Amino acid sequence: MDSAREDWIVPDWPAAGRVKALITTRRGGVSSGAYASLNLGDAVGDDAANVAENRRRLETCLPSAPKWLRQVHGKRVVGASEIVPPTEADASFTSDANVVCAIMAADCLPVLLCDRAGSVVAAAHAGWRGLSDGVIENTVRAMGLPGAELMAYLGPAIGPTAFEVGEDVHTAFVTHDPRAQSAFRKHGEEKWLADLYCLARQRLQHAGVTTVYGGNHCTYTDPARFFSYRRDGASGRMAALIWLARS
Repeated sequence: MDSAREDWIVPDWPAAGRVKALITTRRGGVSSGAYASLNLGDAVGDDAANVAENRRRLETCLPSAPKWLRQVHGKRVVGASEIVPPTEADASFTSDANVVCAIMAADCLPVLLCDRAGSVVAAAHAGWRGLSDGVIENTVRAMGLPGAELMAYLGPAIGPTAFEVGEDVHTAFVTHDPRAQSAFRKHGEEKWLADLYCLARQRLQHAGVTTVYGGNHCTYTDPARFFSYRRDGASGRMAALIWLARS
């Protein structure tokens, strides 16, 4: 387990000392087959006892149990301290110490945010639907501070060479902002390759957040390290977590 933890991602960003963050990989659990080994998703077909053990192992690294959401590819943001399962939302935020904001993903983009002073943190699940509908803007708004006072970290997601989408996805973004065209590359008839990282940076910038880190992994092309729903169909889920330590 200790060697697996070394494989997990600790964001490299100049966050305040109180801000703690962690992104799991697929290593360190007990699940097998398509879910090997640290699957944290409890609604993807894995054995429930294995998921429970995987979550228990994760919790040994955290100050409290994560505030899991029932993610629906939407734009709703909730206060983490108020989450009572099954709360449907795709982002959470908190200013309370030792409350762990958490989202799960296996190709969609996890976005972690904090303010420079270390007084509020948030985690957002940003697949293309959530990004298009404004989950990032809603999360920044919920944090209650100007975007210029925030910074973001982009976790592992399907990369720009692997994320093939249709004309509907392209139209959804470019209609909202013509500058989104720079995040798309034509890929055959009526198909595009989309850059989730570029789209997220654009949306963050629109919300005033210009200090952005991460965005350098591809879940699809690294099966040894990451789950990928687009690649495998049956797939586990990784977690991106952020919290505030006590002062």
